[in-house]
Amino acid sequence: MVAQPWKRPDLADQPDLKQLNDELHNLRLDAGLPSARAIRDRVGKDAQDYWIVNHQAVLDTFQKPALPPWGRLEMIARVLAEFARHSDVDGEVDRFKGLWKRVIRETVAQASVHPPADTTASAGDGDVNDATASPEGLPKQNTGAPSGRAAEEPPAGTGPSTNASQASTQFNYAHESLKGLILNAAQALWHDKDALRVFLGVVRRSEGFVRMADAAEEQRPANATFYGVKSREFEVDRSPARLELVTLHRHLDGHRLKRKWSFTEMEEQTGISSDVWIRWYTHDELPDREALVAFSHMASLRQEDHVLLLGLWDAAHDALEVQKRSASLPSDISFDEAWSMRDPAAPRLWALAGVGGDHLAAYGPDLGSGTAPAFVVAGPAKSGRSTALVNIACSLLASGAQLALATPRPSPLRELADRDGVIACFDQDDLGHDELEEALSVASAEEPVVVVMDDAEVLGECDARRVLRNLLEHGFEEGTALVLAGDEDKLGPTSPWLGKAKRAHRGLLLSPQDRHAGDWIGIKTGDSVVGRPLTPGRGWLHLGDGKLMAVTVPR
Repeated sequence: MVAQPWKRPDLADQPDLKQLNDELHNLRLDAGLPSARAIRDRVGKDAQDYWIVNHQAVLDTFQKPALPPWGRLEMIARVLAEFARHSDVDGEVDRFKGLWKRVIRETVAQASVHPPADTTASAGDGDVNDATASPEGLPKQNTGAPSGRAAEEPPAGTGPSTNASQASTQFNYAHESLKGLILNAAQALWHDKDALRVFLGVVRRSEGFVRMADAAEEQRPANATFYGVKSREFEVDRSPARLELVTLHRHLDGHRLKRKWSFTEMEEQTGISSDVWIRWYTHDELPDREALVAFSHMASLRQEDHVLLLGLWDAAHDALEVQKRSASLPSDISFDEAWSMRDPAAPRLWALAGVGGDHLAAYGPDLGSGTAPAFVVAGPAKSGRSTALVNIACSLLASGAQLALATPRPSPLRELADRDGVIACFDQDDLGHDELEEALSVASAEEPVVVVMDDAEVLGECDARRVLRNLLEHGFEEGTALVLAGDEDKLGPTSPWLGKAKRAHRGLLLSPQDRHAGDWIGIKTGDSVVGRPLTPGRGWLHLGDGKLMAVTVPR
């Protein structure tokens, strides 16, 4: 049978819902027009061997003029993105999440924000807020169309338009879907009582959900309707090993779906409970290594697939360990405390960058050795770059080095201008060729001079760029070195001398937000490092050895 596009519903009076529906049909076209049964098969079955989403529900999602529940839409969008071989499946799912939220806002606005004052009185027999709906105090979840009560016409005389009635129906349906998601989360958190109490505490902030939260705390809800599906309605901070975990889970789930295994079958074959498998799956947690070995044996994986799974596990585990070490660092430390932790035998051009390591100690680069006489401090605004430079400058002065400061913008470095050992301080938005050359003319192997530069991106095309390029090429022989700091978003390859600073393959990243920030210090950075909340004074140090160390910058 030839694959064909499906009929699209008439949604002319609901532009946001129409856009969502059109984008879903377009994604199916990109995926090669898979059938409803093909989509159903890819989603798979639950632990009781029922289809998680049957083929009719798939068709309804495309053809009915109503907003589908997010759990179903998420699964269908993910399957279609995988069929279409999108490079960023999670990004495509997030795009549909944004469209879905827009529809929710649209329907709420069209309903003139007149939800029932007490949902227990208006939602019908199956309402999850009604603690008397079942002997256990918890209702069965309703995944079908909205109940007749939710969609029933208002009393005569109120005179609502057809559109308003339809919008109100959709609003109630979204409300019911949200309650189902809350029950799913409570069921998944049942064995973690602390997390369950925190979650239900948030739920209770909405008055209409108090009774349901009380019931969910007393007795575990029934199995979730969409078994094993991750809900993003109540998001928590992403795991520090997000990229590695997502890749690992995708490979595991690919093998599971290919063989049409339920979590119960996995329990029988591996000896690891289905609840544990589900928790790993729904919470983006790292499975035990022994569980992967058991899964690989159960699936009779080829050697290369077995090695891939264990390699992904090792990468995720390392990322989590890096983040754990970061969390164990002191939140604040003074320069004097950090200076006392240095190696007494450190060379003259050793600079204090931060404190870290398994055994808390001071770490930093030796500017007199390496692949280039440079060290880069990069990070977004307000991440503590200038503070890091001041520490580096003070440590060099304490060791007897001479400094030339360059501060094209106001910087704490200027406060060091009168210190012994500072031979020049350039505070203009340009750096003159002759002035810098004269300052460096006193440098020698016995009396080195280090240029410490803040806001380096401002001086990318300065008049002294040839002097700076020569410093980066011949600094070891001439007794000169460069420490520069700049905004990770503005440091660019347009200036040749700035690009040469990368050759040092070392530096300090402070609260990096850009995945390519690591290029400036000679190391790749993944999701375990970038995109975390801005924390001034917390960074990642690379000293050219291929290892990234979490450090605290002294203040």
